[in-house]
Amino acid sequence: MIKPVYDITPFSLLDYPGKVAAIIWFAGCNMRCAYCYNPEIVLGKGRRSFEEALDFLETRKTLLEAVVLSGGECTLHKSLPAFAAAIKQKGYLVKLDTNGTHPELLEVLIGQGLVDYVAIDFKAPANKYSMVTGASHYDSFVKTLQLLVNTSLPFEVRTTVHSALLQQGDIEQMCQVLKEHNYTGNYYLQYALNNVAMLADLPDSVGRIQMDASRSINGVPIVERMLEGAV
Repeated sequence: MIKPVYDITPFSLLDYPGKVAAIIWFAGCNMRCAYCYNPEIVLGKGRRSFEEALDFLETRKTLLEAVVLSGGECTLHKSLPAFAAAIKQKGYLVKLDTNGTHPELLEVLIGQGLVDYVAIDFKAPANKYSMVTGASHYDSFVKTLQLLVNTSLPFEVRTTVHSALLQQGDIEQMCQVLKEHNYTGNYYLQYALNNVAMLADLPDSVGRIQMDASRSINGVPIVERMLEGAV
């Protein structure tokens, strides 16, 4: 039996805006972000099947409103649309956490009405993307961003900031990219965790990104918040 699910968080008030949710963590990722705080998911193997995850969700129908599909990177799994459809059939809202590297699969999910909210990670500006992620997927991220901008689906853009990797000028450059692609929502900055296991041996992250009096950068509204979704 194929087991794509690494783990399940049975209850979260943080990961789906305004909803009580469970988080389904998919094993594996096509990036190796230096600051990644879930190395066991990125490098590990799945421990539960879709059927087992659906059985769990069946027992939580009176307690939960939504399911977050996270990872790792859940869009690596070609059977994701069928799994999302099964979740929707149980009456749940579905949120997708993605690094934006599979716009074609996201387009299928959106077109079939299988996702209700998306959080897309903007890892780094183009000139630092490979250094931060260990991969060359910047163009796919931009395609995913433009796909989301052109739909009516609620979504957010977020960046994990580690001071050893991203500095003020990088965030300013990324805000400019969002502005040029007509992104009008909040841009969420999540500061990297210290004193946790990461994929790379990084020093402690220090400091905060500076913004103007309206709490924006290059006209893009900024919201700082706690880093979400650690197993």
